[in-house]
Amino acid sequence: MSELFNWQISLPIALAALVFGYLLGSIPFGLILTRAAGLGDIRSIGSGNIGATNVLRTGNRKLAAATLLLDALKATAAALIGWYFFGEEAGLIAGFAAFMGHLFPVWLGFKGGKGVATYIGMLLGVAPWMVLVFALIWLSVAKLSKYSSLSALVATLVIPVVLWFIDEPKIALVMAIMTVISWVKHKTNIERLIAGTESRIGQKG
Repeated sequence: MSELFNWQISLPIALAALVFGYLLGSIPFGLILTRAAGLGDIRSIGSGNIGATNVLRTGNRKLAAATLLLDALKATAAALIGWYFFGEEAGLIAGFAAFMGHLFPVWLGFKGGKGVATYIGMLLGVAPWMVLVFALIWLSVAKLSKYSSLSALVATLVIPVVLWFIDEPKIALVMAIMTVISWVKHKTNIERLIAGTESRIGQKG
């Protein structure tokens, strides 16, 4: 328990990791890719989100897949680079900052994505085996409920708990904070789930 709040990182390195991670995470790949493909501003269609789910609404699955991959890998890269040069704590801070940069990019008036891909990318960087846990939970809930948003919400809820029980308290703490933020960003999805109006996987319209 004492390890949870016993962070040894210096303030200058922590700040550098924050800035680096945020700037990397704030790159709006969904917007960049759709504009490059001549599909206009992704924010003008569907949910107005810059993430892969909204990119998929353009009908271009390859662009949606590329967006998903790049949104994930920017958090992975931030975490791995920070960890490699300055240790675990710098990696966790940089990865977290990349997640925040994706959700609140300064270039887009702090209106970004919902962060599921970036959440997974962070896991890939700091606890790669947990990506399999996330995937198994997501697939299980999706099969039972047919709700993509519910699957992601449940998976993000379970991940910090598993990390805590396998004795990774610092990673668990950061992922728990990311889970709370992700749930806040999914507020409208949660409201639709409660109301029974959330779109199911494969549902048209």
